[in-house]
Amino acid sequence: MVGTTISHYKVLEKIGEGGMGEVYRAEDTNLSREVAIKVLPEQFTKDPQRLARFEREAKLLASLNHPNIAAIYGLEEEDGVRFLALELVEGETLAERVAKGPVPVEETLEVCRQIAEGVEAAHEKGVIHRDLKPANVKVTPEGKVKMPSISGIFSTMSYHRAYLL
Repeated sequence: MVGTTISHYKVLEKIGEGGMGEVYRAEDTNLSREVAIKVLPEQFTKDPQRLARFEREAKLLASLNHPNIAAIYGLEEEDGVRFLALELVEGETLAERVAKGPVPVEETLEVCRQIAEGVEAAHEKGVIHRDLKPANVKVTPEGKVKMPSISGIFSTMSYHRAYLL
């Protein structure tokens, strides 16, 4: 995929992968900015229920607008490839930061405050983060905390209530 163009995104490098797909740094050639694109595994695109759930979650996440939650720019399809265009968050994960050694109390409190504000904003919209952990929180070089808005991490509270009852 690296070196190819999908829709108007020139794929520059692979930056991660997980159960929900592979993530790439890409250039949005229409807007001249770098973004992250998350390409769904082919088996997801062939499962109507998983695809419908993914699309619902993407629309829900698109409704979140908060400085501590990374933005979704679009849900795209090109030549049968389904992907999300996302805000590219530079910096290290909180897990990487903690692995370097003790974090000063003031910095810890500021990071926790920003995480809490992002989670609170999501909860106010009926959205919960299903996998909040240091590896899923990024800290920019300027100290801004961002939770990536990757579908599958967030879901609706009503979805969870249905399974708890």
